[in-house]
Amino acid sequence: MLLKHRDQGVIVKVSDIHTLLDPYATTVEGRMQWGEEEQDREPIAKSDLCFLSGEHLPQCWLNSHYRDEEVSRHRCGTTASSDGFSHYYGA
Repeated sequence: MLLKHRDQGVIVKVSDIHTLLDPYATTVEGRMQWGEEEQDREPIAKSDLCFLSGEHLPQCWLNSHYRDEEVSRHRCGTTASSDGFSHYYGA
């Protein structure tokens, strides 16, 4: 996948998509696209990358807790039944 380094404006080729999508990984191995020869792989912080259009990467790729607040709002006391389970947490 081709992305852009936000600060340098250089295209970065990321070959390991699974690491890119993993919100627990803070860096990804990528190759800067300088000149005609392919460069060596180097670790690049995912926070420094963006799409070629300049759009930021999705939060679900960067932050493992991006929905914690939303989930906690939905768990606030919905009663499922009166048989000892006081909260319904969904299927």
